Amino acid sequence: MSRAQSGRPSDIGERGRFIYGHTAPSTAVPCARSTPLSAAEITEVVDIIARGRAERRAVELPERLQTRDWTSVMEVVLELDVRRARRGVGWKIGAASQDVRRAEGVPGPSPGRVYDGTVFSSGTSLGPELFINYRNIECEFAFELGLDFPVRDAEYTEGDAAAGIHALLPALELGDTVFLDWYGASSYFGSCLDNGGGAALIEGTRVTDWRDIDLVKAGMDLYLNGWYIKSGQGKAAMGHPVTSLTWMLNWARAHGRAVAAGEVVSTGTCTGHCFASPGDVASADFGPLGRVEVGFI
Repeated sequence: MSRAQSGRPSDIGERGRFIYGHTAPSTAVPCARSTPLSAAEITEVVDIIARGRAERRAVELPERLQTRDWTSVMEVVLELDVRRARRGVGWKIGAASQDVRRAEGVPGPSPGRVYDGTVFSSGTSLGPELFINYRNIECEFAFELGLDFPVRDAEYTEGDAAAGIHALLPALELGDTVFLDWYGASSYFGSCLDNGGGAALIEGTRVTDWRDIDLVKAGMDLYLNGWYIKSGQGKAAMGHPVTSLTWMLNWARAHGRAVAAGEVVSTGTCTGHCFASPGDVASADFGPLGRVEVGFI
């Protein structure tokens, strides 16, 4: 179907299916606490999320552990990665766009790991074993790195980041979280706590000759079951996907994490959120960069 067609079914909106929970975007009431979590509380939050992930079930975070202290959120992210003990093959950036930050009320971008066994080629159909509550589709530009970015004192520049890129990839990041009510959980930055909401990454065709592409204006059209949902541009990722990549490299550096050659960094959604159900097929037309498609079983 064409982008211009307007006969979209009533159960599909600009955020895909209306299955993100009872809280509408941008309406979550911030939790009462803003003080840091103690070391014991951080471990308790990690225990809850890790158990939900291991047992593939939804969990609830007790109110006493809900806080809007961003440093505590980042400490949970780091400890959860260690606890899950999975091999990382890349990184992803949540809330790189203003649209998502407004919808979730988060103060800044949110990092997450891309794990071995969660990266797939376009055209893949994914079963339920990868997801707990959601299949949240985000159109993104990803970069495969050709250089190592070790931990160091000096910040990496955008020039450093660009020099280390081996290839550009159009991609679909698939989001999920153990917490019910996606936007309601944003009252305590729920998806950020849970690996930045990252579940899987669908890769399009690698482009090594990418430097002449205007990534600020480079766009894509997102479809669900052939119905046009919305469009986006690379400028949504912090103004430029390389700016977003640089942020990720420096976040990792500041937190003692090296980023290695061969890893893929997905730089954040250019189309906001789009929720899908089993049986749906999502596709994104990136124009000259090709299409990226994923089905859900």
